[in-house]
Amino acid sequence: MPNQKPRILNDYRDLLWSLLPLVLIAVVFAGLASQCSFSASGPTQGQIPHFDVNAALKDDARTMPFPVRNPAVPADWTPNSGSRNTITGPGGGPISTVGFITPQSNYMQLTQTSATEEALARFLLGSRYGSGTELIADQKWIVYAEQGEETAWIADFGQSRVLIKGAGNEAAFKTLAQAVTSVQPLPGKAK
Repeated sequence: MPNQKPRILNDYRDLLWSLLPLVLIAVVFAGLASQCSFSASGPTQGQIPHFDVNAALKDDARTMPFPVRNPAVPADWTPNSGSRNTITGPGGGPISTVGFITPQSNYMQLTQTSATEEALARFLLGSRYGSGTELIADQKWIVYAEQGEETAWIADFGQSRVLIKGAGNEAAFKTLAQAVTSVQPLPGKAK
């Protein structure tokens, strides 16, 4: 191997010159795959995904063993997500969750279940405990508020429990709680 320097004479410049072609190749591939973008204005809000909350909650009402409500939220709240899950263990049960984006770009979650309040709180809020109450249209909501965590409210509607949580302000919580409290359950499996 003629013209090679001994390893002891290699330094950071040699390392830089050997890595530079690899970095350039990676940048070219990322650009071709449109995985990189450069913007001087910083991050921008992406498009809110479309989610048919009405169809999802009607389907949940047909299949879930508890009354499911479809609250009439303000027209400028955008439904963006939904899911189903199951709380296992004592007091557990199936859960239905939908989410909305408020005009202030805050996410608000609505979860409905036949699980007990304790099981629901433990499943979604961890070790937090109720710290107060709110009365919305004669319905008592237990408030779970803790510094550094999203606030959550839970109400017991007899055959079901409803949790609302999110990054919204107090007005957003009251709006969603009022909408849930004032609506009758959808026709469905629960009797």
